[in-house]
Amino acid sequence: MKLKSALLPLCLLAALPSLAHARGLDVRDLQKLDRVSSPVLSPDGGTVVFAKRIVDADVVKASSSLWIRNLRTRDMAPPKRLTPEGWSVNSPAFSPDGSTVYFLSAKSGTQQLYAQPVAGGTPRQLTDFALDVASYKLSPDGTRVLFSTDTFADCKADFACTKKKLDDTAAKKSTGVIYDGLFVRHWDTWADGRRSRLFVAALPEGKGKPVATATSLTDTIDGDAPSKPFGGADEYTWSPDGGAVVAAIRVAGKGEAWSTNFDLYKIAADGSGAPVNLTAANPAWDTGPVFSADGKTLYYRAMKRPGFEADRLGLMAMDLATQQVREIAPSWDRSADGIVLSEDGGTIYTSAQDVGQHPLFAVDVVSGAVKQVVGEGSISAFDLAGDTLAFTRNSLKSGDQLFTTTVAGAPLRAITPSAGEVLRDVSFGDFEQFTFTGWNNETVHGYVVKPHDYVEGQKYPVAFLIHGGPQGSFGNGWSYRWNPQTYAGQGYAVVMIDFHGSTGYGQAFTDAISQHWGDRPLEDLQKGWAAAQQKYTFLDGDKACALGASYGGYMVNWIAGNWNEPWKCLVNHDGVFDTRSMGYVTEELWFTEWENGGTPFDKPQNYEKFNPVNHVANWRVPMLVVQGEKDYRVPVDQGLSTFTALQRKGIDSKLLYFPDENHWVLKPQNSILWHDTVNAWLKQHIGR
Repeated sequence: MKLKSALLPLCLLAALPSLAHARGLDVRDLQKLDRVSSPVLSPDGGTVVFAKRIVDADVVKASSSLWIRNLRTRDMAPPKRLTPEGWSVNSPAFSPDGSTVYFLSAKSGTQQLYAQPVAGGTPRQLTDFALDVASYKLSPDGTRVLFSTDTFADCKADFACTKKKLDDTAAKKSTGVIYDGLFVRHWDTWADGRRSRLFVAALPEGKGKPVATATSLTDTIDGDAPSKPFGGADEYTWSPDGGAVVAAIRVAGKGEAWSTNFDLYKIAADGSGAPVNLTAANPAWDTGPVFSADGKTLYYRAMKRPGFEADRLGLMAMDLATQQVREIAPSWDRSADGIVLSEDGGTIYTSAQDVGQHPLFAVDVVSGAVKQVVGEGSISAFDLAGDTLAFTRNSLKSGDQLFTTTVAGAPLRAITPSAGEVLRDVSFGDFEQFTFTGWNNETVHGYVVKPHDYVEGQKYPVAFLIHGGPQGSFGNGWSYRWNPQTYAGQGYAVVMIDFHGSTGYGQAFTDAISQHWGDRPLEDLQKGWAAAQQKYTFLDGDKACALGASYGGYMVNWIAGNWNEPWKCLVNHDGVFDTRSMGYVTEELWFTEWENGGTPFDKPQNYEKFNPVNHVANWRVPMLVVQGEKDYRVPVDQGLSTFTALQRKGIDSKLLYFPDENHWVLKPQNSILWHDTVNAWLKQHIGR
């Protein structure tokens, strides 16, 4: 026995030599990891198809392919590639009979719809429009496709007309553009007069030629369907009989930039008749329509307060015969992400943020009773077919991993590996959620992540991460932009606080930050920092740097003038410098107007109350500023003003500027530069 006890650790080390010399996660690992997404199940639940993003050897260009796994076999074989090498594809969907997989690809030069047999073979192009197909949904019988593309209103369904207008504009010798209303730009794109609109086309039969014409459904509506910049096919749907579609559209005219009034419009699928607004009674956001199987009930999600983008999205049911509306689970104080109906129509499956996690829930349609189906970590996507459930889930230790199970709760079956299984020589920092008493004597949650090479009894410098939103949450999830493991991988401990304003803790908790950007969350951050140091003695409070983006960047600027004592350095990514200027230069005005209780000219005192620019005289801590030129949410003047203030005061500072990035840093090599620059800044000021 003694011999076996002595030899066992040596055997383990011999079998797993990487554990003896494990390294931390590096940004290059982050970029090279395959990214799994978009799981879809065949109608019988026997097959799952998903997308996998890979990056080339130079970590410059990414492409996506579709992979397939037969769930009836219980072998250990990995998924097989479905789409051919050299194709980059997205948005998979099954045909009603499960024999064919549809997807979008730009293989022909523009993004079009393709089909490929589940059994394999060459993809067949189904559409050949002059414009890109941006999103789509097959009709219930699989004979037609409902899709979106960007067009000029007067071109209607003449896609060549839109393309000619674009070509003519590009050929002009002058470059000036005249606007007479907002938006002039949105997220990272300047407006050119086009809207995202919905069309229907009959799919070619047999070996027929790709379809090149379509019927317009929404050219009479002055609004985008789906919405921009992030809307998708979840914002529109077919009726079960294929005779109509319902889409979420905001029709706000010149007030679009300060309106959140999306309504659900019912439109004949043949383009006849005028669209009918089903939710005109609600002046706030209505979205995500889903029909019951019999077509008598329309389920959707709705907010109650106009102008507030972070209001709770409740689950709604509309009787289409009477147009009576009821909320299904009014006492469930969470915001539903989407709606997937069970086969019998009695249950809605949805994900929602919940106390630092992002689980999957089942909601009884009649009683509104809610139960958790899959917890721990963050559900990013899921699909349901009969009793089979497929979902992708990530956590603070792994990117999205695909699992299958049953709604009855069969053991989880991993279809794809975790980050740890792929990166066998990488060790990840352990993490723990903690609580403390914050503003208003209310419970506030936070996370602490240990450095990957943690040794009991040692102290470690700290990266204090502040999330954006501000209605957001770090939580138990994986990020490719702000990943705590990239800091733990460099030997830092990480502290994250879900201050008042964070999501997943009830709507009142989320509401608490509006008109209080600089006091309530700051109190939570201060108390959370103190509580973390008291609870976790390995945190070296004398060697700490605060980092944040968007609202987190605003808070870094606010901290610089109002709580700069603990910090050896600061990192501000696309953060607000001047709240009054932000009220005039940002694009989605409803955000700044809600958060400040009105416009800058009606409520100027609100914009000045927590304005970082008024406290620049107190700045002293070294700061790294990051700014993207194509960031129209927090535009470039905010970052340049921050850097100018730092330089003019003689404070140690650097500016990392990206001419080709928006509010996020998305290009692989730019992400590597971002991480390397931030890590070098931390190392310069707090070591490791």
